Amino acid sequence: MAMWVFGYGSLIWKAGFHYDERLVGFIKGYRRVFFQGSTDHRGTPEFPGRTVTLEPAEGEICYLEVREKQYIGSPDKKINPNFLGPAPLEDIAKQIVQAEGPSGPNRDYLFQLEAALLQIGCKDKHVMDLANEVRRLLLQEDGPHNGL
Repeated sequence: MAMWVFGYGSLIWKAGFHYDERLVGFIKGYRRVFFQGSTDHRGTPEFPGRTVTLEPAEGEICYLEVREKQYIGSPDKKINPNFLGPAPLEDIAKQIVQAEGPSGPNRDYLFQLEAALLQIGCKDKHVMDLANEVRRLLLQEDGPHNGL
């Protein structure tokens, strides 16, 4: 039996399972946004990280890849208690700079997503703007020695 799984976050660069074929696709009318809280991989219950989810956005194109973890796609806190929702870019960036969980720093998730998207030819404005803001904050915090 064939099964296709579409990933729009970490599954783009880290499938974690064997697959026979990998295709790049897109879905019209949606965009990738850092509105999903991560208390299990890129943050903690006390300080959640942020990961991507898809949001309807008329006229936007969201590029997709093969794979994504189980996701409950709802902003309803009763169904999806880790949904953080929108926030100013600067606030999301500050949260990503500080958050770290069992899978590593939240910033690594962002930078790996940005690199993976660029590798497949996708220039996602939200991801790129957020990555640049996180880099700016890290340089401001640590200086240029941190390799960013």
